[in-house]
Amino acid sequence: MRKVGFKKLTTEAFAKYGSFGNILAPEGQPLGAQREDIITFYPDMVQQGLGCGTTASYSACIVKQRPWVIVNTECHDYCGETILITGGDYLMHVATARGAGDMPFDDIEVFLVPEGTVINVRPGVWHQAGFPYQCDQVNILCVLPQRAYANDCNFVEIPQNKQIEVEDKQID
Repeated sequence: MRKVGFKKLTTEAFAKYGSFGNILAPEGQPLGAQREDIITFYPDMVQQGLGCGTTASYSACIVKQRPWVIVNTECHDYCGETILITGGDYLMHVATARGAGDMPFDDIEVFLVPEGTVINVRPGVWHQAGFPYQCDQVNILCVLPQRAYANDCNFVEIPQNKQIEVEDKQID
């Protein structure tokens, strides 16, 4: 079984998979006149294309602690997926977009996603439920076009000889 460490989530390192922004520590230029003692508005931090869908659907996912072995993955051909992490930090795997029958097992990377971060995964990028980091569980808000899980989800069980163990070490 191949072992991998995780990468720090940076704009440069994650760019080929999508984009992100931390709603608990927003960066960038606020919009308009601000009263920072009352409200500061940071617009358009992360965008999600809905593909052919016109209705965004918000789903909850509770991910509990378990062995850090990547045993399955999924991708959506026609839409991106937006994910908001709450309750703790999170280890998330991704791999470059390819056809549904061409899962790039050897290209899987793992990122440490800080709590409060909104991730936008591009269409075709392989991903799946990751692992709570230094906590028992995380809560995830998933935003997809309505019923994408039923009509635009390519799910793959990773063969045992291709499964990946995530190590508790950060790599550059």
